[in-house]
This record gives sequence, structure tokens and C-alpha cells, in this order.
Amino acid sequence: MMQDVLESSESVSQPGLIQRITLSISRLFQYYLDKWTPHTASRWVFTVVLIAGFLIRIFLMQGWYIICYALGIYHLNLFLAFLTPKIDPAFGQDDEDGPSLPTKANEEFRPFMRRLPEFKFWYSVTKSTLIALFCTFFQVFNVPVFWPILVMYFITLFLITMKRQIKHMIKYRYIPFTFGKPRYQTPENGKVATK
Repeated sequence: MMQDVLESSESVSQPGLIQRITLSISRLFQYYLDKWTPHTASRWVFTVVLIAGFLIRIFLMQGWYIICYALGIYHLNLFLAFLTPKIDPAFGQDDEDGPSLPTKANEEFRPFMRRLPEFKFWYSVTKSTLIALFCTFFQVFNVPVFWPILVMYFITLFLITMKRQIKHMIKYRYIPFTFGKPRYQTPENGKVATK
């Protein structure tokens, strides 16, 4: 009687063939993602080439403008999340919420933490571009629209949102990029100097 209970639970706990295949594919995919993580420049070059290929396809096929517009809006949304700090200083925060940006010159420096980290930003941009490229192979997504209006609306939306984001950066005095910031290093004599 005890063996019947053990045998039935063992057979239930073993994954099926489809689950094992899915698990092995997801592990392989994660392995290659992990290997590609430190290569930031090559990841972004691949993504820029992918976006350029998508735009060339849109231009040559003369269609799928609504897919291109939706992709542009999604990329703009991701870019804004990339530029925004994890904890927005506009909402006022308590100390128990975690690290915050310094608001006065005599406050302690805390590093800029993004709402959307660089790797997740790259991964989302690449994945969405691949999905949009896949959608261009189906005629059902080729909705006829007057594309100059979409371009003008996207440019207007981009300018308004970037103006608002830049004002936010100026008001709360943060820079979301590391280039142009002073770096401190110790030369051979052991004294701290700035670059």
C-alpha cells in the first residue's frame, strides 16, 4: 500500500516531454543571453542593424505604417523609462523607500538607478523589433493609413515628451548618463585626483 502511494507521486512529479523540451530551450536561450550580457556595444549594434532592416523593409514594401508607428511609440516609452530614475524625486520619498538622488550639494552621492536597466531596455527593444518585423509578413497587419500624419504626430509626441523629461532632469538635477561625469582614480603616488 505504501509503494502504491510512492509510485503514483513519482510518476506525477516527472515532467512531460513538451515541458522538458521547453525547459531545455529556455535554459539554452538564457545561457546565450547571459554570455551576451557584458558585450554592450555589440548588442546595440545588432539591435540598430535590426531596426534599420525593419525600416528598410517598411520603406521598400510601402506598407505596415501602423506597425512602424506602434513600434516607435513603444520604443519611446522604453526610452523614457530608461531615462527616468527608479524612485521619482517628484513624488517625495521617505528614507525607508531606499536610495534617492541628492538634492543639495552637501548630501551624500548616490548612484543613478534607472527605472528600466540598460539590459532590459536592450532586450525589450530587440524583442519588440523582431515581433514588428514578423508582423510585416502578414497582410492582415497592413492597415491603410496616411503615413505623413503618423510621422508628424510621432515627431510632435517625441518633442513634447522629451521637453518634459529634460525639464524634469533640470528641476531635480540628475544626469542619466555616465559620460561627462568626473571619474576619480588613484595614480601611482596614492593621491586621489580627478580626470
